[in-house]
Amino acid sequence: MVAHANPRLMTLEEWAELDDGESGELVDGYLEEEEMGSFIHDFVVLWLGSLLLQWIAPRGGHAAASEVKFGVTTNRGRKPDLTVFFPGRRPEPRGLVRLPPDIAVEVISHAPRDRRRDRVAKLSEYAAFGIRYYWLVDPDARIVEIFELGSDGRYVLALGAFEGRITSVPGCEGLELHLDDLWLQLDRLEGHDSPEAAEAEEIPAPPEAGPPEDVQ
Repeated sequence: MVAHANPRLMTLEEWAELDDGESGELVDGYLEEEEMGSFIHDFVVLWLGSLLLQWIAPRGGHAAASEVKFGVTTNRGRKPDLTVFFPGRRPEPRGLVRLPPDIAVEVISHAPRDRRRDRVAKLSEYAAFGIRYYWLVDPDARIVEIFELGSDGRYVLALGAFEGRITSVPGCEGLELHLDDLWLQLDRLEGHDSPEAAEAEEIPAPPEAGPPEDVQ
């Protein structure tokens, strides 16, 4: 993660106007350390983003990637990895966005602090903000969880999947998730399908059997 020296208290508007070089999210008025990206993290974001954009654009909706800044409370600003607005809803085209998206996606990074932030802090913040569906994608655990906002303002788990072809995605009629394809791509990135890996994982042959014994 990238630390910020000499933290200063700022408003949402000041945070939204920061230069690209001052990255991070706003927590209780202070700039919070940015999570350290990885090739796997960004690959999953790109894979999902392409899928969501191809699904929502022909329907008249909108999708965006992680540099969009959302004011989720009066002193907290977040930048989800992906966001989707359903048809009929349009976010502010520039600057701080105060309209909650219909879908927010977070791809969980490897660091324990990042995992806690996505699973605990953002879960409650996004619910209070009014985001209808919160997707958590964990490349390490190979699992996708989709939370749906209930009438009581809390998230309930609407889908938890770790393999196969998901043809019924909550809130997303016509969208399909081919998780086996995604995990296969990650296996290739991690070298699990290379000849060296296959050789290392090869099951050793059983010892050669001796002459058969007489059966009494």
